Amino acid sequence: MYFTYILECSDKTLYVGSTNDLEKRLHSHNNLKSGAHYTKIRRPVVLKYFEKFKTYAKSRAKEAEWKRLTKNKKIELIDKKTKSV
Repeated sequence: MYFTYILECSDKTLYVGSTNDLEKRLHSHNNLKSGAHYTKIRRPVVLKYFEKFKTYAKSRAKEAEWKRLTKNKKIELIDKKTKSV
């Protein structure tokens, strides 16, 4: 299983990524020196949204799609998920 996710950083910026181990990746974003530089200097980060995919290719394609979205469109995506839960 693969995941594409959106994090909110401490400065309220949004970060999009993908992984095959969401829990481990979130831990690395918040705690490890080897985490992504962007999030490393904006800790702590909070998981705001994610979707699951069966293949790495689909997860990466979704990541690329989300990275092209404006911040407002990403927030709409997060809000839509929050309202449907």
